[in-house]
Amino acid sequence: MKGRALGAATVVLACGAAYFLVVFAVGFLLGVVRTLWLAPGVGERWAELTEIPVMLAVIYLAARWLSRRLSLAAHGRAVQAGVGILGLILLLLGVELGFVLQLRGLSLAQYIEGRDPVSGTAYALSLLLLAAMPVLVSGRK
Repeated sequence: MKGRALGAATVVLACGAAYFLVVFAVGFLLGVVRTLWLAPGVGERWAELTEIPVMLAVIYLAARWLSRRLSLAAHGRAVQAGVGILGLILLLLGVELGFVLQLRGLSLAQYIEGRDPVSGTAYALSLLLLAAMPVLVSGRK
């Protein structure tokens, strides 16, 4: 039992970190495109709303690839959920709250207040899908 728990923790850490890195890397590149080229032409809201479906496809593909590559279905729902939750935590705490707030010189309250209500809500829902996707694509044990 102890060896299985250690194995599950290792899978969650490795797969969750990989999941985060893939999603973050693509999101970073799309963010540059959105900010420099798309937003000036169509506005920030539409630029963000245009990016979200692409990111949802990336989230789905990354979760499916990692699930198949590491046989997440064999590890059970708890490990699958752990992978998604770790990916979400790394994205929110590590990037959004840790880096973006520092870079922009904003407080958490200013960051939340500054979000567009429409695209901000869509973004929040996409974060929930980021956390849930490893469970959704992995199937049952």
